[in-house]
Amino acid sequence: MDVSETLLPGIGMRYEFETASGRRVGLVARRDGTAELVVYDTVDPDMCTEMMVLTPGEAETLAELLGAPRIAERFADLTREIPGLMAAQVEIAEGSRFAGRTLGETRARTLTGASIVAIVRADEVAASPSPQFGLHAGDVLVVVGTDEGITAVRRILSQPAP
Repeated sequence: MDVSETLLPGIGMRYEFETASGRRVGLVARRDGTAELVVYDTVDPDMCTEMMVLTPGEAETLAELLGAPRIAERFADLTREIPGLMAAQVEIAEGSRFAGRTLGETRARTLTGASIVAIVRADEVAASPSPQFGLHAGDVLVVVGTDEGITAVRRILSQPAP
């Protein structure tokens, strides 16, 4: 898909593309975190027919909603292309010793070689979580690694609280 990018000095960036149905859509990503979704007129492509202003939180939520399936698809593609690489979902169970602790405290990557590439909590996705990311019971971790590495992550996260 061809996406045009236009720098808007002092404002941010404008991205535009044409949908399969022939509609022109734009997104103005402002430096302050707000975003404007724009739909252009089919007859006059310079005329805006609809515009929606999103707060920084709304823009982030929309990006996560649209990005989460793409992240999962890309990891699925990657695991098909690289022999021995797998992706799995591992849930933090109620009573896990890591519920209420940080991702870094698990030492999962250091101990297993597997990487936690995203954490899903309710309807939110945290892509590339930092070691300081706080874990909660019910979180689902997206883990990429070998079968042995993923099994070891499951074993670590299933340890009961002391």
